[in-house]
Amino acid sequence: MIESLPLLAWPSFRQALTILIFHRVLAAPDPLRPGEPDAAGFDQFMNFIARHFAVLPLREAAERLRQGRLPRRACCITFDDGYADNLTVALPILEKYRLPATVFIATGYLDGGRMFNDAVIDAIAMTGHTRLDLTEVGLGEHSIASLEERRAAVSAILEQLKYRPPEQRRHDVARLHELSDCAPLPSDIMLTSEQVRELSRRGVGIGGHTINHPILASVEDDVARQEIAGGKQRLEAITGKPVSTFAYPNGRPHRDYAARHVDMVRELGFELAVSTAHGVGNPDGDSFQLPRFTPWGATNVKRCAQMLRNAWTGRAAATC
Repeated sequence: MIESLPLLAWPSFRQALTILIFHRVLAAPDPLRPGEPDAAGFDQFMNFIARHFAVLPLREAAERLRQGRLPRRACCITFDDGYADNLTVALPILEKYRLPATVFIATGYLDGGRMFNDAVIDAIAMTGHTRLDLTEVGLGEHSIASLEERRAAVSAILEQLKYRPPEQRRHDVARLHELSDCAPLPSDIMLTSEQVRELSRRGVGIGGHTINHPILASVEDDVARQEIAGGKQRLEAITGKPVSTFAYPNGRPHRDYAARHVDMVRELGFELAVSTAHGVGNPDGDSFQLPRFTPWGATNVKRCAQMLRNAWTGRAAATC
């Protein structure tokens, strides 16, 4: 089929591990979340992945990578943050194609919490205002009369908020909600503790992603260590299993985390960690900075071409 033609050029002369990143899989398309796949699109893509890639559990893939025993077009599937739709929408599709996956969970948002980015998106989606003045919290003024303007406002606000300390970020998002005059935001978009247990029971890998999803490089080292350790401890208490994999929040080397955070993750008992640097894992790479990639194309042909380009870049573009 034409959608698989780019695979003819897949590198076959070296070991390479492609790790895919997702966050949510929506039941239906959301115009303010254009980067998140819906169930139909995710099903189509997972069908393609199942037919053309060797999908492995993350820990097994990392071990085989170190040993130089990966199959051609080796691939892992991961999700970040801990959204309820990872269980309710994504998992039935993964099980349909018998695909393993790992979910990295920020434990502070379990059981009714809400990620700051979702609070911003939903507030802007639900407000009746056509203009939002957020200058009192340093987030500027935004016209939100059209869909395009709302998308632009979401992007601009999130880029500013993500690097603020968690407490300040919570305060500023709460004030944004007040200024938007919107209805109460949904409280069921993140996993519950019982849903985490169900994911684990059904064979999904559970990985650490801190407690409150801070940018590690933006907080004091003792806070970063507690965030990493506390998330691990909570997940182990919920699942009754060791948590040995970790994903750096936001995940860009140097900007979002540094070499000292890599050392923390190793010292706290994790076996491997993943970033969001593009590229593929190599046997001589750092197993605590495995690169990951999200193919954003709207069709399997485009996604496949993007994955091919990513595979040819070799190792991650940057590590600490």
